[in-house]
Parts: sequence; C-alpha cells; structure tokens
Amino acid sequence: ASHSNLCTHPAADMQNQVKRIGEGCSSRSLRGRAQRLPAPALTSRRQVGCRALKSPPDVPGVSHIETGREWMATILSRFGPIRDAKPVTTLDFEKPLVELDKRIAEVRKVAEDNGVDVTSQIAELEQRAKQLRRETYSRLTPVQRLQVARHPNRPTCLDIILNITDKFVELHGDRAGVDDPAIVCGIGNMDGVPFMFIGHQKGRNTKENIRRNFGMPQPNGYRKAMRFMRHADKFGLPIITLVDTPGAYAGKAAEELGQGEAIAYNLREMFGLRVPIISLVIGEGGSGGALAIGCANRNLIMENSVYYVASPEACAAILWKSRGAANLATEALRITAPELIKFGVMDEIVPEPLGGAHADPVSAFPHVKAALMATYREYSVMSEEQIKLDRYSKFRRLGQFREYVVRGGDWKNAQTERDAAVGVHTAAGTWAANETEARAIEASADADEAWEALLATRTEWVNRPTQPPGLSRTGLIEVAAATVELRRRRQAAANSNGALSTPVAAAAVAV
Repeated sequence: ASHSNLCTHPAADMQNQVKRIGEGCSSRSLRGRAQRLPAPALTSRRQVGCRALKSPPDVPGVSHIETGREWMATILSRFGPIRDAKPVTTLDFEKPLVELDKRIAEVRKVAEDNGVDVTSQIAELEQRAKQLRRETYSRLTPVQRLQVARHPNRPTCLDIILNITDKFVELHGDRAGVDDPAIVCGIGNMDGVPFMFIGHQKGRNTKENIRRNFGMPQPNGYRKAMRFMRHADKFGLPIITLVDTPGAYAGKAAEELGQGEAIAYNLREMFGLRVPIISLVIGEGGSGGALAIGCANRNLIMENSVYYVASPEACAAILWKSRGAANLATEALRITAPELIKFGVMDEIVPEPLGGAHADPVSAFPHVKAALMATYREYSVMSEEQIKLDRYSKFRRLGQFREYVVRGGDWKNAQTERDAAVGVHTAAGTWAANETEARAIEASADADEAWEALLATRTEWVNRPTQPPGLSRTGLIEVAAATVELRRRRQAAANSNGALSTPVAAAAVAV
C-alpha cells in the first residue's frame, strides 16, 4: 500500500510526485517492503516508478526543484492578455475612426514618455472620437449595415451563449449518425432558468469556417435542431435560437439528402411545440436556412443585423443579371432592422454598444441577455395553448395589406385622412372613404356586371380574347369560378343586410 501511494498518487503535484518517486526508488525500507510483494506486482510497480522518473525528458529532476519552477514560470509567461488588441478587419467607413484612435494612443504614449500631463486634451479628443463614432453609426446605409453584420469579429453563437449563461452543456448528433458543426445545440442556465439553445455557428478564420461550412447547415443540421426542439418540448424547456447564416447549404450532396424536406419539416413541427420559442438574429439571417429555426413566438434582431429572403448577391444575379448590382439589391430588399420592425417581420431591436458588437462584444452580451430574459418572462405566465396560438397569430398577421385609392402617390397622408374619415356608402352598401373612391368602386362593380352579362348572352366575339396559357392548367379555372361565386354571395349578403357596419368588412366585399 505504501509503495502504491508513493508511486501512483493521483492528486499529487507534478514536482512533488517526481520527488516522491525518486525517494521511493532509492529508499531501503521501500525496497525491503517491495521484496515481500509478489514478483509480478514488484516488477510492474518498479517499472512505473522508474519510467515516471525518466520521462518526459524536460521534467525537472529531484535535485533541481527550483530550476523546475523557473522552467514552469517560463512556459506560463508565454500566455497572458493581449496588451494591444488590434482589429482583424477594418471596414472602409471605419478607417477614419481607427486612424483617430491610433493618433490618440500615440499622443498618450508620447506624453507618458516625456512626463507631460495632457489628460484634459486627451479627454477632449476621446469625446470627439466618441461623437464621430456615434454620428457614423447613426447614419449607416443598408450596404454598410450588411458589412457590419458579416464582420468576422462579430460575436458568434457560442460567444454569446458562453457569456450569457451561468452553465452550458453542448449536445451533439441527429441520431442518424451525423453531427453537423454548423448547428450548435445545448442546454444552458440564465438566472436559474434552464433553456435549450440552438443556433448557427460560423468560424473566425478559414480553417474554422471550413469546419463549420461558413454557417450553412446541411439537412442533418436541421434534423439535429429538430431533435433537440422535441427534447425541449418534452421536458418543458424554453427554446432560444440564435440565427446567423447566409442560408442553407445548396450543394449537390445536401439536395440529395433532402435539404428542402428538412427545412419544411422544421417549419411545420415548430408551430406545434408547446414551449415558448424566442429567436434572435445576431448576424445575417438568410432565406429558409434562417427560418428553419426562426418560427418563433417573438423574433428579435440586433441593431446591425440583417434578415433577407435571398442574399443581395443572389438577388442581383436574378433580377439584374449581374452580381455587380448587389448594392442596389441591398437597398431594395429592405433588410435592415428598422425596416423589418416597420413591416412587422421582427418584433424588437436589441441595441448594440457604440461602434457595433464587433468592436465591443463584452458590452453587447448584457443587452442580449436582458432582452431574452424580458421576453421569456412575458411567456412564462402563458399556458401551452396560448403559446401555440400566439405563435400562429404572429405569422398569420404577416403580409396583410390595405388597398384604396391614392391621389398623386401620397399614401401616408391618404392613410391618415382615410382613418379619420366618416366615409360614404355605395349603392350596394360598400363603405368608401370619400365620393371619389365610392365612384371608383361602383365603376369597377359595373364593369364586372357588364362582363358577366356578356358571358351570359353567348354572342360571337368581335375581338376574341386570347386565353392566357396558364389558365389551361388543371384547377385554375375552378379556382377562378369559385372566387367569382364567393364574391357574388358576399354582394348578395351585403344587399340583403343593408349598409355594412365596419370598413374592414366593406373592403372585403369590394375586393
């Protein structure tokens, strides 16, 4: 027992362990006790002790403990915080800001070397730099925000998770033999509440990006995400998804493995989950690749993130037949956070520190955590049925629009006047904001009636119309006939009930 403790003590320090092994191999009492042990055990333990003493060769010996400590201190001295952190990538519009910061650092260094007190001047310069940075980031164009969203220094999914959680355990695999590194899943705690985290993971350099496939998941990645969504639904864990992908991987192998089916399956299944789902766009959210984990109760987006149905480069190649029109496509797609909030696609903007999250990620993490926890508290008091209905109604509201007559294209003032107008009714009882709109509705209805009368007479055509080729497809004629019949029934119901009471119902009848 003594021999075992001396030679194989598991909790001993490396240097103390080497010393004990040396003393154990040279001790007479130990050799005496070892002679009474069985031969196989004696041989094996002596071999372990002597081998530990000789290898590895760079471990300090028993008589050189102080030298060993110096050796260890030399090794550890190579590691430490970066004293002068320099950004890996500087965007074009950030170069004046970086140059100003560099000048301020040079002035401070020269003042310290010469013993000159220029604290007030440096404080004034820093205030001007801060004001310039604030002005620059307050008027970023959509193209510049896209550049910020794609910045390589921007916090990734794992960066955010590991800095906002008290404890995080990553989970792997889709239970079909594949683990896609582009999707990160795991369970983490925030303020004592367990969450299921799912997100896209990009890399910091070329090697990491190749491993993570530049944040573009394969079908197995989305099946992996759905597996852990079901796990969270089974155990009642709220789900937080972090979106940062240019889109799902569109390679030949991905299509052969069912990329479209995997995304569609996730879209369908996410609407049936009983736990709240909170989605946060931390970089760029592209097409179905983002939506496959983004069908949430509440969609949040960071201030300088973007969200689009197709990348600006792909949109330019499709519409303008040239990838050189990417800047024009970026402005036309309305992909920035304020535009998405206005259209109702996103629900809340998470603020970023001055200069963007890539410039000061540590200051961005508290904003992310506060927004996620505040959103979670709103849904923590809801029942399972209320959570599912809330998610369903959110997506049903998307795409609704109002159609009315606008003079001169001034739709903003027209909408304000329309909301405040008492309105008039047509002869059929349809509500209109003014007499002009009422006459337009009646003219449209008269044209429809004349067309139906012409069809009923079955007279020969003077100028026979050419039927569009698409109408010959199966089912389209039936759909058109059903739509006309529905409109007739609505008009008949409006005539029998008199004037409609609400503008919304009147507009439906008019359509």
